[in-house]
Amino acid sequence: MSALLEVKNIYLSFGGIMAVAGVSFKVNKGEIFSIIGPNGAGKTSVLNVITGIYKPKRGKILFEDNDITDLPVKKRAKLGLVRTFQNLELFKGMTVLDNLMLSRHIYMNYGLISSIFYFGKALKEEVKNREFVEHVIDFLDLSSVRKKHVFELSYGIQKRVELARALCLEPKLLMLDEPMAGMNTEETEDMARYIIDINEEMGITIILIEHDMNVVMDLSHRVVALDFGEKICEGKPEEVANDERVLSAYLGEEKWV
Repeated sequence: MSALLEVKNIYLSFGGIMAVAGVSFKVNKGEIFSIIGPNGAGKTSVLNVITGIYKPKRGKILFEDNDITDLPVKKRAKLGLVRTFQNLELFKGMTVLDNLMLSRHIYMNYGLISSIFYFGKALKEEVKNREFVEHVIDFLDLSSVRKKHVFELSYGIQKRVELARALCLEPKLLMLDEPMAGMNTEETEDMARYIIDINEEMGITIILIEHDMNVVMDLSHRVVALDFGEKICEGKPEEVANDERVLSAYLGEEKWV
């Protein structure tokens, strides 16, 4: 498989604190690649460097063999680098449909006059983008709540809406930051199924940060483990699960498998 993303020797610090120290890895096209580690290991910091929220002190980010290290967040999104967040970032006073339509703004391309009077190109753009959004709604089984306000929905459904909004940006690389956090067992199983479907049916490459190690073991093609901002192990899930450095840093003496 060819590398879709390459993280090369990334360093990131905040004041005198080194958050990421020389981390490198490749994410192959079509795989689910998980980043694990204890709290404070630097997982979200790495994601923030990839998406452009933070600029690394040293190192490079390559996407489809192009150096995007200095590229702004919005331009990375247009290239297909899309993420969700640990905490929900939805507009809770808006409907599910409106939240998803809002995420399509980067694909809206019409002038002020046509948008005011809602005719011609504006109407065609609206219809085209609405069709895409409706496809995502059907794919994630959100049809029954499409016109409900987000604040009316359970936490698990809100997390699914967050995932839908990310899909509406048409990602080539979808980065999920703890998508199962705070969910019950049934909600976690549902989310895991959707992630698999997104990867296999839509062909979208995924980077997953998740504390539930059963989920990581079940979903991932490869895993990288971080500790104190450094990479301590990388490989197939079963290899990482049994690595002594990972067991010492993250799991104590208990093994996953």
